[in-house]
Amino acid sequence: MPRRKIENKNVRSLNKTSNGKSYAITIPVDVVRRWRWKNRQKLSLTIDNKKKRIVVEDWKG
Repeated sequence: MPRRKIENKNVRSLNKTSNGKSYAITIPVDVVRRWRWKNRQKLSLTIDNKKKRIVVEDWKG
């Protein structure tokens, strides 16, 4: 599978996982490195139904 062009770097697809019970979106590795996220780190999701967007933030526990 060829790599995406630079202008399409942030275009991602929605994938089914766990026999269709969950969905996943991959995040570019440069974003994960820039924000210093770690494997299995807890993240908080805020859902904005009005603007149809999901905000991902570090979990404040």
